[in-house]
Amino acid sequence: MPTVDRRHLLVATAGLALPAWAQPGDAGALLRAGGVVIAFRHALAPGTFDPPGFKLGDCGTQRNLNDEGRAQARRIGAWFQTQGLRPAVVRASPWCRCVETAELAFGSASAWPALGSPRAGTEETNAQSLTELRRALAAAARQPGRFEVWVTHMFVLGDLLGVNTASGEGLVLGVQANGQPRLLARLVVS
Repeated sequence: MPTVDRRHLLVATAGLALPAWAQPGDAGALLRAGGVVIAFRHALAPGTFDPPGFKLGDCGTQRNLNDEGRAQARRIGAWFQTQGLRPAVVRASPWCRCVETAELAFGSASAWPALGSPRAGTEETNAQSLTELRRALAAAARQPGRFEVWVTHMFVLGDLLGVNTASGEGLVLGVQANGQPRLLARLVVS
């Protein structure tokens, strides 16, 4: 199993009341406490957008992870193993690069259309997906002691939170008092 150099682990928290044993900036502590989702942008898949005529069920027609992206996904999984963290649920966008990221990092994943790229949907479908993601996040927030992993696209995370993400970056998410998603920490394992 690959080792993780802690100097390359970047984590920052934003205004969260942590358990007494947790330190600010400790994504592991947030995940251990539970009631959160860590949503990853898929690992490195060079290029932008999918080619014209791509098909969800056919990875040969999509933009996919390269060797560096596969190694990045494995390092994410190694970090979780090193931390002794096991997600209760792993969900991925049905796009091959998201499913492969999740499977390489966590062993398996359930495809969830709500995590799919908004670039392939209608405005109505995208709005429904965001509503579904917010509901699922609120449900996860009510479950201390467990966390979920979602693997999705930059545009989904941007629409959900209004932030940009790097390939393979994880966002630890909670909910605000008004029920809106809240960014608690950012995690990059390199």
